Amino acid sequence: MNEDIQHEVRGRVARVVVESHPGGDMSDESPIDRSLYKALEELPEHVVGEIIDGELHVSPRPHPDHAIAALKLILELGPYVGRPNLRGPGGWVFMPEPELHLGTNVLVPDLAAWRREHLSEIPRVVGITTAPDWLCEVLSPSTKARDRGAKMNMYARAGVRHLWLLDPRQQRLEVYRLEAGRWILCATYTGTIDVRAEPFTAQNMNLGSLWEP
Repeated sequence: MNEDIQHEVRGRVARVVVESHPGGDMSDESPIDRSLYKALEELPEHVVGEIIDGELHVSPRPHPDHAIAALKLILELGPYVGRPNLRGPGGWVFMPEPELHLGTNVLVPDLAAWRREHLSEIPRVVGITTAPDWLCEVLSPSTKARDRGAKMNMYARAGVRHLWLLDPRQQRLEVYRLEAGRWILCATYTGTIDVRAEPFTAQNMNLGSLWEP
């Protein structure tokens, strides 16, 4: 974490003087630490805040190659959005950078998706408490250790069934499946090949398109 951001965050945690996200108030039963969440809400817009195991973590906004890869992935998975139709299998609800409230943790993956039957209505609050069926983290030098470590553990605990780790610099996609509470590496894809990566196996996805500028 940048030193200037560290000092700023410490000051915010000490003050705990904030304005909440519109519609983002937590219920009285929420297990998330309220002082940490208030500090998270007051962070500047150019950073991303997450609460992991009782600590507030702050990360810089992603680099352009990171953001482009995430956008291209959404486009490649477009046929799975919404209801089944002539253009694709449908059946999924996708969100970029949702704020997930999973137990005592607040996590912000790059992409998340739910099967329609598991998220039949879009929540009208900032924090989503329903664990996604699929997540994707786009790896950056500043966040990849956390993505591969603490966050993967949190996702497993929450019961997320599928996880992708996408590395645009190495042009690599790792596909994981949760089995008996542990992540199993199902496949690793590199380069510009067409793939059918679970859970999205109904149609080919062009991996090379994710690396194009």
